[in-house]
Amino acid sequence: MPDPGGAPPAAEREFDLEPSDNERLASLCGPLDENLRLIESRLGVQIRRRGNTFRAIGERAGAAEDLLRELFHMTQSGEVTPDIVHLALRDHQGDAPAPSAAAATGAAAGARAAAAADDSGIRVARGVIRARGPNQRDYLRRMQAHDLTFGVGPAGTGKTYLAVACAVEALQSDRVRRIVLVRPAVEAGERLGFLPGDLTQKVDPYLRPMYDALYEMMGFDRVAKFIERNVIEVAPLAFMRGRSLNDSFIILDEAQNTTIEQMKMFLTRIGFGSRAVVTGDVTQTDLPAGKPSGLRHVLDVLRGVEGIGFQFFEARDVVRHPLVQRIVQAYDARSGDTQENAFRGPPG
Repeated sequence: MPDPGGAPPAAEREFDLEPSDNERLASLCGPLDENLRLIESRLGVQIRRRGNTFRAIGERAGAAEDLLRELFHMTQSGEVTPDIVHLALRDHQGDAPAPSAAAATGAAAGARAAAAADDSGIRVARGVIRARGPNQRDYLRRMQAHDLTFGVGPAGTGKTYLAVACAVEALQSDRVRRIVLVRPAVEAGERLGFLPGDLTQKVDPYLRPMYDALYEMMGFDRVAKFIERNVIEVAPLAFMRGRSLNDSFIILDEAQNTTIEQMKMFLTRIGFGSRAVVTGDVTQTDLPAGKPSGLRHVLDVLRGVEGIGFQFFEARDVVRHPLVQRIVQAYDARSGDTQENAFRGPPG
């Protein structure tokens, strides 16, 4: 019998994972139960297992059960690695204690329904790309619903990757005739000096992240063929002046390094039948001291303008190594310069 004056007993959930398949259970738990230890440390629970029977003990025992069931379902199609566990944990993270059994069942059903609604994801030549977490899902919806979308947040939140995925899907479905990838060629604190080669070779180092995303989604040979035929165009921002881009999916990456004049110039390039996505992190500007960022400025200027979508990401949306999330949080805490300081939420 618990002590009336003591701490309340910890929440506890016991459940079976069916079918009892040793290979799938081994994949779920990881080598030396590595995956279980990761879940324990991140959710603050204890997990005990005997065969296919699991017991989760702690304030977030309900979240641990939901997560283990989700990961066990994934073992049907492949191995559950620590990376997959990290991404799943990010989707389940939060500070709220475990709900009652009835509430947990309803929440789990709602989560499954939401997942089913987004199950189609973004289909590209090499598979399906799915959003991770509510902010990424909202970001995809905004890009699909608006002719101009801003994705603003720290590095590692998937802003550029998901924008490229939407562009590739639009090209494959013939909604646009070409993809135009644009980035300001601003040195990130170093002096690179003279770079030999033609224009493409000079700007390639600045545009490598978008190339990498394209290669992953479409394959090297296909991307090379599309670039040769000018179906995919990768160019520095300075070469956009005077152009009108029709029937195109245009992505401006690292937009925090644009000046106010460059941002206005880029936004007025959008032609008929085109969509544009602008991504950046207002806390990582490489412009000369005293030069205001065009991204920070435009977020205020375009607030409330119809037909524009805004999606803001936070440190908790980082989908890289867990340490990256903590690094972003530490810098935000020290400087106070967060995305929200630039723009207090999207209109409407």
